[in-house]
Amino acid sequence: MANDLIQKAMSVRSLFNLDGKTAIVTGGAKGLGRACALGLAGAGANIVIADLDPGNTEKEIAGMGRKAASVVVDVRDEKQVAAMVQKAVDAFGKVDILVNCAGVADVKSIVDFELSLWEKIMDINVKGIFLCSREAARQMLKQGIGGRIISISSLQGFAGRAGDPAYSASKAAVNMMTKSMACEWAPDGICVNAIAPTWCWTDMTAPTLSREDFYSELKKRIPAGRACNQDDLFGLVVFLASEASSFINGAIIPLDGGAIACDGFPEAK
Repeated sequence: MANDLIQKAMSVRSLFNLDGKTAIVTGGAKGLGRACALGLAGAGANIVIADLDPGNTEKEIAGMGRKAASVVVDVRDEKQVAAMVQKAVDAFGKVDILVNCAGVADVKSIVDFELSLWEKIMDINVKGIFLCSREAARQMLKQGIGGRIISISSLQGFAGRAGDPAYSASKAAVNMMTKSMACEWAPDGICVNAIAPTWCWTDMTAPTLSREDFYSELKKRIPAGRACNQDDLFGLVVFLASEASSFINGAIIPLDGGAIACDGFPEAK
């Protein structure tokens, strides 16, 4: 037993190697999705960029010396999601990893929050993750070699806020779907986990984070003293996609510089 453990320790780096793996990344053209796609490619995976507008991510990954393909998909459409999974199989022969990054958000007074906007956020953030996860799991179960499903949740999945009847609720739903899927598919070697970032610098959030008054208050609530950067996702998404995380299932892992560890109140002198 001791020698066996030593042998495994000597090869621990290989646990994080994604060479030969195929990953689908929804919302992979920009923001956190693009960051996840680039990070997984950097670890060796073949990437399928799934987005309404796949953009330049495929070319960027090819420039890294990795293989990539793109597919146009609306994650709310069952047939398009099934076609997305088939595109990955056609391109690379299998599906090992799904990263659910497609999502939207909006904040306004709850009494003025239109039903159509609420439905759009819930459809993309909840229905979309359900459909993509279900179709990817069907393929993984058919392959019989396990797999990894990783969803991008949010710290807002743990707490409400004024003006937010939809986004926080949608991320709480993502957290519970993650747990239920993990319970069902763990016996088949499929690990289902979620990453819950705090505010992260993207094109969508930059206008708000660039406001000095907002960012100053935000930093007070994050012990690390800054918002999340896109490359902060690299290590965690690769870890959850790799064999190194084979005994982690149903976890919602904060990526927040310690924000959820404290209550946000000012220090008591």
